[in-house]
Order: sequence, then C-alpha cells, then structure tokens
Amino acid sequence: MMDTDTDQPMRFAITTLGCKINQYDTAVIESRLTALKLERRSFDEIADVYIVNTCAITDRADAEGLRMARRARRLNPAARVIMTGCLAQASPEALAKYHEVDAVVGVGRLDDLERAVVVGGGPRISVSNLRKVVAPIELVSAAPAGHTRAFLKLQEGCDQFCTYCIVPFSRGMSRSVEPRRILETIEAMYSRGLREVVLSGVHLGGFGKDLDPPVALEELLEMLAERSPIRRLRLSSLDPEELSDRIIDIVAVGDCFCPHFHLPMQSGDNSTLLRMRRRYDTDFFRGRIERVLEKIPDAAIGTDLIVGFPGESTVNFESYFRFAESLPLAYFHVFPYSVRQGTTAAKFDARVAPAEIRRRAALMRSLGESKKADFTARFARARLKVLLEERGEDNSLRGLSRNYIRVAAACEGEWSNDEVEFQASDVNGSTLVGSIVRRELGRTSARLDG
Repeated sequence: MMDTDTDQPMRFAITTLGCKINQYDTAVIESRLTALKLERRSFDEIADVYIVNTCAITDRADAEGLRMARRARRLNPAARVIMTGCLAQASPEALAKYHEVDAVVGVGRLDDLERAVVVGGGPRISVSNLRKVVAPIELVSAAPAGHTRAFLKLQEGCDQFCTYCIVPFSRGMSRSVEPRRILETIEAMYSRGLREVVLSGVHLGGFGKDLDPPVALEELLEMLAERSPIRRLRLSSLDPEELSDRIIDIVAVGDCFCPHFHLPMQSGDNSTLLRMRRRYDTDFFRGRIERVLEKIPDAAIGTDLIVGFPGESTVNFESYFRFAESLPLAYFHVFPYSVRQGTTAAKFDARVAPAEIRRRAALMRSLGESKKADFTARFARARLKVLLEERGEDNSLRGLSRNYIRVAAACEGEWSNDEVEFQASDVNGSTLVGSIVRRELGRTSARLDG
C-alpha cells in the first residue's frame, strides 16, 4: 500500500503492552499489514499510523496505554493513532474521549483494524460484545524477526470470573481453535525455521470445551506428541486445577514437550484465595507440584503471585510468604495488587496501604530471585538440551534449556537456531555458564524472517 502523495509505502508502528497473548496478537497484526506492503517502523520513529495494543489488567495499565498514544501524537501530529487490545475492548468510550486517539478497535476485529490503518475514517469505535459474539481466532506462523521461538494462541477468552480480573470482559467468552488448524500452523512454523512453540491461551485450561465435538486439552497434546514436526513444545500458563495427571504424564513421556509448567497460584493464603474466587486451596496446589516433580524431577515450575489483595492482613501475608518459601518453585512473577475498575475486587473494603503492598512485593520478589538461583544451581554440572538464540554483549551464545534455564556458552561461528547439548560448568546468578559439547539436532536452513 503506497502513500499516494509520495509513492512511498505507508509506515506503521505498533507497541505492545501486557502479556504474551498481546504479543501474539501484535504478530498477527504485523503479518496482515506487512502482507499489504506497509512498512514497519519502531514506535520511537516517525510513522503514518501508530497502533497501541493495550492492556487492561490494572488501572495503571490504562494510564500506560494513554501515555503511549500521547507519545505517538508528539512524534507525528499528523499521524493516525489507533488503540486496540484489552483496554480498547473494556473501555472504548473512555478511550475515544481523548483527542490523541483517532480510532478504538476492539479484540477480534482485525478487518476493522486493517481498514482503520490503511483507509482511515470510518467509525471512531469498532467494538463487539465478546460475551455475546464469538470472535474468530486468527493464526499466524510468524515470529518476531530473528526469533527461533514463537507463541501460538490456541484459545481466547475466559469464563472463570476471578474477582480481581477484567479478562472475561476484555477478552470475551472462552473459544478455541480446531486441532486441524493448530497442526497446520505448526507445520507452517516448522517450514519457516521455528524451533520452539509456546502453546498459549488466555485460559488455556478451557481449551476445546466450546468445540463441536468437544476436544480436551489432553487429546490435543496427544495429537501434537504424535504429529508435530517441531519437537520443542512448551505449555504456557495453566490453572492448578486444570493440570491433570494425564497432562503431566503426556509431558513426562513425550519427547516433544519441554519439562516446564507455569501454574498461577496468586496467593498462598486460603482465605485470600476464597476472596479471589480461585478454585483450589494451598494443599491442592502443593499436591500438583509434588505430582509434577514425582514424574519429572528436573521440571521447572513457575508461578504468578499477587500481593496486597484487599483483606490480606499481616498474618495472611506471613502465612502466604511461608507457604511460597516452602515450595520447590523455579521462579515467581510478582504483581502488586492494583485496583481494576469493573472487577468485583474493586468494591472490596480493607485495602492494603500502597507502601505496605510495595514492601510485600519486594519481599516476595527477593524470595523469587533466591528460588530462581537455587533452581539454576541444581544444574551447575548438568548436560542440558539448549536452543541457541543470540549472542550476548560478551560475545557468548545465549539460549534456553528445555527446563527454562538461561545459558551462556563461549563459541565461535553462527550457531543460533541450533538445539545443542550443553555442558554446564558454572553459575552466574540465574544463568548457567558452560560449553557446547554436541550439536543435537543440527542447524535449520529455513530463514527466520518473521
């Protein structure tokens, strides 16, 4: 698509806020626009159209989305600024009031987004009620330029309605991609040279319940174990109650699955879990971890933790901290609680003071760093299969083990996009340092051009 005044390609820039699902959605948008011959620019460069793929997980995320819109307007006052993503879906009228914003396009309306970018004009707000309308899920086989790993969104939306979460409204009802389309997309990813795929979803445990006939996540994983040409498949976040014994067994015996689970705990105090409307208690959570490590002793298990949820007393937090400390987890993602208007929890009393929330978050993050270092140190003399990705500033080759450990190896030559056997010899913080002892799967000849 050419700018008719200059005969130059129209330039677009996109910035992504929030989670890996948003990053995937950005890859879909990029794929569409580059197919139309638009020219991608970075968000700090002059462009004709700026797209902000927003997050709505907290009120703070709202402010960040608007900050990026204002930044775009300052960079090029004549450009179009388009808001999409979760905030656009959850609060379209509020966004449309700002003069920096030219169009608001909700989740799942890619044709409208494309028109807003290429043509302009049209309605200022294009948003569907995703609790009533089943928006399609578009699949792409691309990854960011040069990457060896990509996310593949198998499922969209959520029907859980945890009290702190806006996602059921910003992403709509749970809906899934048919297994046939998933397999076709993975085959296309393989042909493009991608070596690892992260199987992702807004609520991955809800996969397949809406299909006709229904397909359990376990059934999909068994299909992938048998037919996927990519032999490094990684599961994204799964709620603890949805990690079945069967899934654990499939990962344990399937050589294509990485021994890595991410189980969002959110709190380690049972009374807080009840107020959050989570569907498990601490005993159940511990049991899931024990089951994984019984079957896969070297597995990495990570979690998400919210601190300072309304009603979380000092006693509650101390119990929570001790519980997290007792678990054999590989890493934490810690989130200080922040009010999200439109959620049930936004109406809760007994708010924790902001300074106290910051203090608790700092304590939990410190514990998480200690857990991560301890997990890494377990493999200080181990041999691991590592997918090499890039060179670091120190000229070492950097990569990721199947069980989610960062590694650095001194090595000459172009080895990126190889899976190799790596011998660890030392630990530098949460990174294993060592050498490549064997090329495991060889180098792909396919281009990684996204």
